[in-house]
Amino acid sequence: MHIPDGYLGPTTFITMYLIMIPIWLYAGYWVQKNLRSRQVPYLALAAAFSFVIMMFNVPVPGGSSGHAVGSALVAIILGPWAAVVTTSVALLIQCLVFGDGGITAFGANCFNMGTVIPFVGYFLYKIIAGKSTIASTRRIIAAALGGYFGLGVAAGVAGFEMGIQPILEHTAAGVPLYMPYGLNVTVPAMLIDHFGFFCWVELIVTGLAFAYIAKNNPEVIFNYKSDIEKYSKPDTGRGTAPA
Repeated sequence: MHIPDGYLGPTTFITMYLIMIPIWLYAGYWVQKNLRSRQVPYLALAAAFSFVIMMFNVPVPGGSSGHAVGSALVAIILGPWAAVVTTSVALLIQCLVFGDGGITAFGANCFNMGTVIPFVGYFLYKIIAGKSTIASTRRIIAAALGGYFGLGVAAGVAGFEMGIQPILEHTAAGVPLYMPYGLNVTVPAMLIDHFGFFCWVELIVTGLAFAYIAKNNPEVIFNYKSDIEKYSKPDTGRGTAPA
């Protein structure tokens, strides 16, 4: 999923930076305003978790790499805007210290892994989970599927970003200046490898981690009290809580 330097032309990587700047600013504001004091230590833990899980890179044909990310789990536990912050921090360290993902492509990588995955994963989780109780099987499955499809959609977006380079950046003779492969190579390469393998890793990690937290420390989960706890109250004789 990490796009290295030299694969995105200026038109694309400058655009992605311009898209990410307001997202980073609002994410920082949101975290400062909304994250409860009990959740703050989990912010650093989430950044470390994303950093470690993304270090297991496998090259993908077409110029990128495949791996689990963990940002859907962070989005479900701490909120999608918090996931933007933690994933961006992890990607910055990987980029500057380990050379994993390019400096010019940093904005694109943060958009793909730190924005697309959290928001796709979180809202899919919300839709599937509905009003089920916090530790229900349905909610665990919802979290797992959020991780699976969040990573898959982000892989497709990364493939698209790379695949449009021959169209956007080329010589007068039509020779690509950056990524040499078109959409017919990059998009299938990213989607097949991720939906076929890496998304399953993301599904397992997200589902198991969510199940553990929901069972042992559910109060740290984003919107637990306002969105979930009201559905878990015992019967008072005026109706039953939704299953």
